Amino acid sequence: MTATGTVTEPRGRGRAGRAMVILALVTPLLAGVGAVAAVAAWWLWDDTPDAPRPAAVPCAEALAYGGARLPAGARDAHCTVLSWQDTEYDARFRVSREGLRTWLKATYPDAPEPSGSSCDHPRDRCLDLDFRRGDGGRYAGRVPGRSLPGFGAYAATVEVRFGRAGDAEVSFSAFTG
Repeated sequence: MTATGTVTEPRGRGRAGRAMVILALVTPLLAGVGAVAAVAAWWLWDDTPDAPRPAAVPCAEALAYGGARLPAGARDAHCTVLSWQDTEYDARFRVSREGLRTWLKATYPDAPEPSGSSCDHPRDRCLDLDFRRGDGGRYAGRVPGRSLPGFGAYAATVEVRFGRAGDAEVSFSAFTG
């Protein structure tokens, strides 16, 4: 106490009190920034894929999903599946033009000849088939192969690009969704 009767704090306590208040305010802010930085670092460097990637499968499996088999004389066949929320099998192969016609007639006898109307390139030929019943699909229930193991596609597409050497490069896709 002083002679006038006022109470004074010991030297340095006022500063320590202010420092404690500042520290109490800044600590949650720094913790929040640190948490955001940790989540951002985890997200940027996480090596878990966001979505699955196509995996190689036997072509018999890929084609059976759409009620088909690899045509006789097919070469350079490569097949994949991508399955996450929906399933999509893709097959790529080369076959002679005559082999293609024979394969299409044997596999989808009720389907029309592939046309250029639904293709990306005007010189290509495409065939789009919808297998679902009750949805108005033109080929629903009329396509062979439903007894093949694994058949379950809602639809299939066949895209054909004709080569100069008289062969056809075929992209077959059978999928749900």
